[in-house]
Amino acid sequence: MYTIINNYIKSKKGSCQAYAAPFAVKLFKDRKNIVEPDISIICDRDKLTDRGCTGAPDWIIEIVSPGSSGHDYIRKLNLYADAGVREYWIVDPRTEKITVYCLKTPDPEIDTYTFQDKIKVNIYDDLWIDFKELDI
Repeated sequence: MYTIINNYIKSKKGSCQAYAAPFAVKLFKDRKNIVEPDISIICDRDKLTDRGCTGAPDWIIEIVSPGSSGHDYIRKLNLYADAGVREYWIVDPRTEKITVYCLKTPDPEIDTYTFQDKIKVNIYDDLWIDFKELDI
């Protein structure tokens, strides 16, 4: 997924940057919360530091590990929504489902997909991720 996203950004000569873990994200300047999303897309380069990112990335993707599902679906979802992340994807290889949270509105939109679906990335007009083409 990282490669698809990074290639898309480069092909569009976009201002965003994609980062794969390990990449530290300090969501709030006044709090100690530091997370390491599996993939982070940051469009405001002023948020980038020599230590990672300070502030909310525009798009975060987490790949669920067997012991982390509650962490990703509850704790991180709330943190990311509070911090101002615009889009959050949870990819669960065990259930072969992707949950997409569009967090840029007061009432977040939530959609669920499978590994057979082609999913529109909400922060871009013309980026789709086809999960049938990925080796997850």
